[in-house]
Amino acid sequence: MEVSSAVLLPVEAEGFARSLEQMAFRDIGSPGWLKQHEYIEKLNIQGILNASANEDEFVKEYLSTYKKISVLIHDLISVEIWKLKIFPVLCQLQDFKPKSTFPIYMVIHHEATIVNLLETILYHKEACESADEIILDLIDYCQRKLMFLATQSDNCETQREDRMLMKDLSDAVSLQELKKQSELLEFDISLKSLTILRYITDHIDSLPLSALTRLLNIHNLPCLLVQLVEHSPWSKYKEGQLQKYSDGRWHTVTSEDRLKMTKLDGQVWIALYNLLLRTECQQKYDINSFTKNQLLKLRRFLTEVLIDQLPNLVELQKFLSHLSVVEPPPPKKELILQQIPEIWDQIHKENFGKWKAIAKYQVKQALNPSEEDLRQQALRWAETYNLDVMESLIPEKPKCGYCGAEGSKRCSRCQTEWYCGRQCQVQHWQKHKQACNLMADAMKKLKEELNIQP
Repeated sequence: MEVSSAVLLPVEAEGFARSLEQMAFRDIGSPGWLKQHEYIEKLNIQGILNASANEDEFVKEYLSTYKKISVLIHDLISVEIWKLKIFPVLCQLQDFKPKSTFPIYMVIHHEATIVNLLETILYHKEACESADEIILDLIDYCQRKLMFLATQSDNCETQREDRMLMKDLSDAVSLQELKKQSELLEFDISLKSLTILRYITDHIDSLPLSALTRLLNIHNLPCLLVQLVEHSPWSKYKEGQLQKYSDGRWHTVTSEDRLKMTKLDGQVWIALYNLLLRTECQQKYDINSFTKNQLLKLRRFLTEVLIDQLPNLVELQKFLSHLSVVEPPPPKKELILQQIPEIWDQIHKENFGKWKAIAKYQVKQALNPSEEDLRQQALRWAETYNLDVMESLIPEKPKCGYCGAEGSKRCSRCQTEWYCGRQCQVQHWQKHKQACNLMADAMKKLKEELNIQP
């Protein structure tokens, strides 16, 4: 990866990381909050660039050293609650007709930004350790997102067909359409939460003892993971063809790749392996008759093809075979002072009964800015979300929208579709025309609203 693709220099990243601070719930969407969101977004992009290029991950180092991961987790849960409590109120306010949904989208997008950043840095043990007891709040957050995934077992067609990058922002011309985008974004956020949970299980020996109890006996996450193995919400059939979700979009699976394990499948199995096979987990996990029956459902999925792709699963297979013929011993009884997560309850307690008042305050103070403020925000974010930089984060080279070969030229009108040559672009035009027109018209409208010169 060339140095020119960097978003931040190390000294800039250090300054941004040190400046992060816990913000009040009512200040979500304010100028100060948006500035911090910009810092986090740039740290996120730079962190992905460093990890992808196997370079010095200085973003992770600074966030861990300055104990800022707890700030990220607090922000994450704050926006989660904002989406549940404040956003629905905004959609119902009769007198709220914003000039642009851009500031509101920034708030909704903030959760995805932090999840992306945590997915990158929590791969490392020291990052998990630096979260201290706030890791309990993150465990609860991941459990809520996995519960959401478990309800997607019907693989409904409401899941998006294409990745949602900032280029989709201009499509959200109303609050109701923005609400739909938020619902679609939830799927990606939940999948990334699965990866975060897997990393947490990798570092169990470095976490507070309460974290282990919360994973195993409070939330019984092994059984929740069994549901995900059974229903595989990242797989679906469309028009008789198997599709699997990866890298932000659905891909049609060829017949020879149907049994190939995806990254998401792997995350579930590794998390199960960690939670069931580690000695400290076996000593803590209370396996009753219900739990035993749920876990034994995994046996039919542990085929030779699967184990060939992830050989360590043979140990899980042996564990389940043993579990099927014996009663597991009761967990060790130990006197432990249990820590409990505080962020979710604290925000609800401080703001209970005030949701509508907070929504009106945020509309007045932040979510309906002047045209000049809106224009300045858009210009800053256009610089942050540089297409060339964003494309460098995609692991695969772009594919031709018509034949699937490596793309070399992008549609000059909408800037979203790629082609290997002029002939494929012409052949694909009738299918691409409607989407291209919508995207081009939306971008033109946004620029006109913000008075941005081409």
